[in-house]
Amino acid sequence: MSVQDDLTAVERSLDGLVQAVGKLEARIGGGLDVRRVRSDTDHLRESLALLRASLAGGAPPGRPGKAEDEMVPIPDTPYNSALWTDAEDEGLGAKDRHAP
Repeated sequence: MSVQDDLTAVERSLDGLVQAVGKLEARIGGGLDVRRVRSDTDHLRESLALLRASLAGGAPPGRPGKAEDEMVPIPDTPYNSALWTDAEDEGLGAKDRHAP
């Protein structure tokens, strides 16, 4: 079997898992534990799509045209000081209060 065949088999198994979780959810309700399992199956589906894309040599889904080593320019100009109005220094608290 090729890698593509293996990926297709995993997708079919995952589809069966999603259906089984749906039946379980219908039977016992949508409590926290069931929602967690459903979330896990969604993450598995996303991870499998990422794996398929990486094996195909393409960019990961959801990030078209963005290369991993693309440089992002950061300006040297200082930030606007109004952004820090009423901000507290980490570990020191507010200016008008004493540290413990």
